[in-house]
Amino acid sequence: MAVAGILVISAVIIAFDVPHLLRKKLKKELWIFSILLLFGTVLSIAQALGMRLPNPLDWLTVLFKPFASMIENLLK
Repeated sequence: MAVAGILVISAVIIAFDVPHLLRKKLKKELWIFSILLLFGTVLSIAQALGMRLPNPLDWLTVLFKPFASMIENLLK
């Protein structure tokens, strides 16, 4: 049921925004809009289905952990 709701909301967003972008002939904006909406819809459906999604802060922790350790060792 949640997946259907997500798809309906995505369809409503498309119905409101895409005609305006097409009328103004904003092709690049339409591509970016489509990619971001698709990405958001896929992530929302995955979360609704109970899939474990990585937290962006976990990625930052992995990225900056070596630098933090190095600075900590320098300050000792």
